[in-house]
Amino acid sequence: MTNSSAPEEPKYWVKSVARAADILEALAAPAPGSGMSVTEVGQTCGISKSAAFGMLQTLRAYGLVSDDGEGMNRRYRLGMSLARLGDRARSQVSLRGVAQPVLRELTRTTGMASRLALPEDGHAVVVDQVELDQRVRLDLRMGQRELPHCTGLGKALLSALPQTEAASIVERFGLPRRTARTITDPATFLSHLRDIARVGYAVDDEEDAEGIICIGSPVLDDQGVCAGAVSITGLKLGLPAWRYQELGGQVRDAAHRISRALGWDGEQPHPGDETSGAIRS
Repeated sequence: MTNSSAPEEPKYWVKSVARAADILEALAAPAPGSGMSVTEVGQTCGISKSAAFGMLQTLRAYGLVSDDGEGMNRRYRLGMSLARLGDRARSQVSLRGVAQPVLRELTRTTGMASRLALPEDGHAVVVDQVELDQRVRLDLRMGQRELPHCTGLGKALLSALPQTEAASIVERFGLPRRTARTITDPATFLSHLRDIARVGYAVDDEEDAEGIICIGSPVLDDQGVCAGAVSITGLKLGLPAWRYQELGGQVRDAAHRISRALGWDGEQPHPGDETSGAIRS
């Protein structure tokens, strides 16, 4: 059968290239080391055995497909040239470039300032922001470190770590009180991180500064590793409880959009699982 996730044919569509892409997607599906026969490739992609063989040999010549065995036992797999191209693709992707239009949309839809932060030595460092065009200006701390335990960005980044690593950061930097609402008990805070990992976003409800709310969510790369976090910041002003959940969902969706642009497919272990990858610094 053909690839059900393939896009609809645009005006300019080269069927042979589409078939080659379908073949690469098909070869990505089997378990490591198993490979596929030419007959299986043809059946999966909805093309004849001869057409599949020709495509496979062409892709093999470019190192995009590899094979082993002889005759009926020959099996085809993805070629190592794809790894080289993948590395090149990653190096050409700018997190800030990918995030900037998403931040602008997030600010437009939520009515709050939005920010992008990178992890650095257990803290969040703001590297980009989209402000609101209004008289009340918030201190968005561009280029500054944010505490990991009481800010939306910091808590989002910590939630993407295994609990043992998050606990190590808490032990190293402590949980200094910033306001009356700051969580200062380690056990309570680590439980709080588990809740954040479950819902996908962190809420700083006047925990860093009185009257200010910040909601953050982690951004993942193609390996499921946390590459940064996005957030929205604004004045609390009697914000109703139901609005927190709505805004949290919008921030989480924005983070997922950026993550997918970085190659995340949504199938890696959930951030915060003990089996998930460490945060990228």
